[in-house]
Amino acid sequence: MAFLIPEDIIETIRNSADILDVVSESVQLKKSGNHYMGLCPFHSEKTPSFSVNPTRAIFHCFGCGVGGNVFSFVMKRDGVSFPESIRMLAGKYGIPIPEKEMSPSARREENERESIYSVNKEAMGYFKSVLFGEQGKIARTYLKERGMTGSVAEEFNLGFVPDGWDNLSRFFSRKRIPRELGEKSGLIVSKNKERYYDRFRNRIIFPISDMSQRVIGFGGRVMDESLPKYLNSPETPVYNKSRSLYGLDRTRQALRETGVVHIVEGYFDLLALYMHGITNVVATLGTALTRDHVRMLSRCGVTKFVLVFDSDEAGINAATRSIPVFQKEFVSADILVLPKPHDPDTYIRAFGPDQFKMASDKALGIVPFLSESSIKKHGLSIEGRIAVINDMKSVIGMVEDPVARSLYIRDLAHKIGVDEKAVHEKVEEHTPTERYDSDDRTGHGLQPLTIPGKTLSRFIEMERQIISMMLQYPDIIEECREYGVVDYLENPSFKTIGAMIMDYKGNVNDMPAVLTNRASDETTRRLITGLAIGDIPYLYKNCVNLIHQFITNKKKNENTLSQRIRLAEETNDQELLIKLIHEKNVYSKTMKNQGLSQKKIFNSGIGGGRSI
Repeated sequence: MAFLIPEDIIETIRNSADILDVVSESVQLKKSGNHYMGLCPFHSEKTPSFSVNPTRAIFHCFGCGVGGNVFSFVMKRDGVSFPESIRMLAGKYGIPIPEKEMSPSARREENERESIYSVNKEAMGYFKSVLFGEQGKIARTYLKERGMTGSVAEEFNLGFVPDGWDNLSRFFSRKRIPRELGEKSGLIVSKNKERYYDRFRNRIIFPISDMSQRVIGFGGRVMDESLPKYLNSPETPVYNKSRSLYGLDRTRQALRETGVVHIVEGYFDLLALYMHGITNVVATLGTALTRDHVRMLSRCGVTKFVLVFDSDEAGINAATRSIPVFQKEFVSADILVLPKPHDPDTYIRAFGPDQFKMASDKALGIVPFLSESSIKKHGLSIEGRIAVINDMKSVIGMVEDPVARSLYIRDLAHKIGVDEKAVHEKVEEHTPTERYDSDDRTGHGLQPLTIPGKTLSRFIEMERQIISMMLQYPDIIEECREYGVVDYLENPSFKTIGAMIMDYKGNVNDMPAVLTNRASDETTRRLITGLAIGDIPYLYKNCVNLIHQFITNKKKNENTLSQRIRLAEETNDQELLIKLIHEKNVYSKTMKNQGLSQKKIFNSGIGGGRSI
């Protein structure tokens, strides 16, 4: 039976959980005014931009924009769901959780997920028993030849399934597990719902677990040269390969201790490194590295990413694909290509962990690696240098940081003996027009938040100030309510947050933390924490002046449009008239859709004052 945690218990846990205490478990914080600052655990940085406000019980990073309350932090840090974060904090602070029943649809979904976890656990037990039984002799011999020990096979719950179409299916029948459930777990495949057969046949089996060590899927490898060499579970309600990494449940502690992760592509690569003491390692699951992967690893305290490949070509392709991934997450990565004919498995067995660590320490960053590879490929003839620039112009153009981009240009120009200005011009031709906003309003070098949604006017900055004012200075909320300020907001995100503030009935000091719980998406949560985390000394008079100025200017904007339309009519300027009428229609439609009540428009004579 699935259950729902009552809202009042969630609030009790949130009020009891000391956000400073929880964050300090993984972040070293120093007091700075009414806030505490530290290095963000969710992206790599050298200057602290991660802020915790204990009074409002929220955190916000002005570097990567992530923010939320104590539940959000535990979810991001440990890679758990919202209910799991509640239970973890309840256990930490000794709060019992009485639960009430979920809705029928939510119960069905939760029951299905729990059933799949249960089926996967049963399957893992079956695969493991076969490996260590009589039928597994050939598989055990193969593992021994690959250098695998019984202890690592036991720790990672390796298994085996012999040849045959229905070994697992017959096991499920004996356990009275419905075939349909086996199919939902991805372990059983059906043909027209008439014939059923096992997905994995005659393969070494690698269970894939989540951070809570629940089995979410499986990988299978053949013991000969038949294809496909590797076969993974399909997507299921509990398994998504773009958000899963093999071994992370076992290696997470090593990642925290070292701050370094080695990312490999194969199960055996991970197991070989792990067995030889390189325990800060994970493996992707038949897919390219994704932003979700990088976030998961960042939450584990990783600040250095080393992508390990067994060939130049694989390294070049993967490095090029991964540049935007790492750029979007504000982290950098190194590329380690092992000498032919080695892969991580054979290399660690041939040369040992010390040699591997030395090679890892000497790994080049993505851009230097790609430039070295291009020079090696094309040479330094005139034609070769042109080819190198053509290879690298889009690569360097993807680098967001203008300082880093400039240094890469200088380094490449020096290496190939070409004028720096010429390289710069080529790079700028292939530089994306959309970059992160580097407007430094926080002193941290990055825009603290992104304001989504199409803004229809020039009032976006005033709208931002008004929402920030209501979150940080709740005394002004009634004034905003009286004048219907939220109805005048044009930006959809600000309007949503404004409505949430107006609907809030609880303790005003708890408002930012509670609203982050109620926000329906990550963007809104980030906006709330970004606007609430500040410590601006608002004064009531200045707040009132800002409200008056904002609404007066909005009304003037509407009146100005009407005056320009009349002038265009008088001068018979049809082209301008059509344009202005269209502009006013858009404006009127926007305000109508936002429920603007003319009764709330107050006398335009009130106003003046300076923006805060």
